Amino acid sequence: MSALDPVTLAVLKGRLEQIADEMDATLARSAFNPIIAEARDLSHGLYHAETGETLVQGTSGLPIFVGATAFAVRAVIAAAGREGGPRPGETWIFNDPYEGGTHLNDFRLVRPIFRGGRLFCWIASVGHWLDIGGNVPGGYNPRATDSHQEGVRIPPVLLMRDGVLDPAVVAILAANSRVAQSNWGDLNGQINALDLGERRLAALLDEYGDATVAAALEALTERAVRLMRAEIAALPDGVYEAEDFLDNDGIDDVPLPIRLRMTIEGERMTLDFSGSAPACAGPLNISRATTIAACYVALKHLFPDVPPNGGCLAPIAFVVPEGSILGARAPKPVGGYTETILRVIDTVFRCFASAAPDRATAAPFGTINALSISGWRDAGQRWVMFCFFGGGLGGNPETDGLNHGNNPISTATIPPLEILEASYPVAFTQWALRPDSGGPGLHRGGLGAIYEIALREGARAEAFLLGERGRVPPFGINGGRPGAPNRFSYGTDAERITPAMTSKAFGIALGRGTTVRLETPGGGGWGNPLARDPEAVARDVRAGYVSAESALRDYRVALRSDGTVDHAETARLRGGAA
Repeated sequence: MSALDPVTLAVLKGRLEQIADEMDATLARSAFNPIIAEARDLSHGLYHAETGETLVQGTSGLPIFVGATAFAVRAVIAAAGREGGPRPGETWIFNDPYEGGTHLNDFRLVRPIFRGGRLFCWIASVGHWLDIGGNVPGGYNPRATDSHQEGVRIPPVLLMRDGVLDPAVVAILAANSRVAQSNWGDLNGQINALDLGERRLAALLDEYGDATVAAALEALTERAVRLMRAEIAALPDGVYEAEDFLDNDGIDDVPLPIRLRMTIEGERMTLDFSGSAPACAGPLNISRATTIAACYVALKHLFPDVPPNGGCLAPIAFVVPEGSILGARAPKPVGGYTETILRVIDTVFRCFASAAPDRATAAPFGTINALSISGWRDAGQRWVMFCFFGGGLGGNPETDGLNHGNNPISTATIPPLEILEASYPVAFTQWALRPDSGGPGLHRGGLGAIYEIALREGARAEAFLLGERGRVPPFGINGGRPGAPNRFSYGTDAERITPAMTSKAFGIALGRGTTVRLETPGGGGWGNPLARDPEAVARDVRAGYVSAESALRDYRVALRSDGTVDHAETARLRGGAA
């Protein structure tokens, strides 16, 4: 196939990405639940006709979905093959977390795109549905011991034949949700996104020709392979090891290690997770596909110039022991997959810090703090609120970490409190940055946040939390210190209760006068705190980011009563430390 000129390739790259971006926007604007509509917990992309490899992803879709959806498309390719092959007008649906999914709330719609009777590629849509049954409204069951306690599991099945919805499949989906109307709206939003993507792709192919667009897709994949090989080759050969821990699995109160051995040999990299914990009783397990998708996200953060497609992973070998917490099989529970993939990303970051300390980033806050609150309105209507929350990102070679950001698994946004309060009978009595939560460093970790939530109406409700980093805080690097750990409590102002599992809670009874409070972790610090500019420390104190006590204790910066730096005393304190 002849090479494309650079201008045409750049134009087609932009046009293809725009298709995925428009699909993202279509679903975000039409979905019923705020986790898709506001938080943008969604993703769309184009995938290879035969291998299912990622060809194109949008710029606003969740990266973790893009990596995992390649495995999802392969599962659909296999399912379609058993039915005699894909056909025009078909759309497949499933949420099976062991066959290219992530957890049961994330529904994938996959559609073959034909040109002239031949399969050109697949397009896919992923969105987080609000509730899909299970023991806990919202799906995040911190006490689940198998996937049946987390919700309904749907293997790859045909949702549409000849462009017509199968009413039996829709009825099954509706019968297995507490909020079927919300899921119905999200389903239609995903179908609309696929319809738009199909039209936009057809128009592009008509304009440039199938062969030219196919050549562009092949060239972009080859470019990703070459650039990733070059990035790996620039690192020093060697073996680098890292470990981190999950607090517990919600069932047994013991830490769960995630261990990584990263080997660099020329243009090749091996990521070996042998030594990680075996599959656990609780919902912190993930599948091999999800583990590889998490590594894809971590590598894209470390090598941002590599085009985001399946070529990124070509020079990389993965060792994920089957039956481990990172290679779990059905029916091991996987509802809390978000916590485990964050720890996988952290171990990749930590290994990279050994290989290239001048380019590495300290650990981000490392938990989504999946909080579900469910009850009945005064008028008798059932409501289910699910939300995730922000924290501090790690300090990096150039700047302090971002305050109150989202985790590196996604480009999602934290839903605005105004939207949450308008959608559910809750009131946020506090939403603020958390002082002293960022890890001290030359470049400070970003601050976590404080959220406090009360009921506005209804006699009672129940709350459930599945979080992490309550006992093992986000690490600092290059001399930086850890961020503050996660803290969760509930009750009244007179009596606050902390769960026995620290970061996980089940069936908290809420009524008028009671609140739940999250104090999320800050990011780890980068570099020696004693090398931080004293004036920067003083600015942090004036802004309320750092207390005067922390300035003295962690940075050895003495402040006068008016908040200015006492340079002589600071020099004495820092000189003594040296």
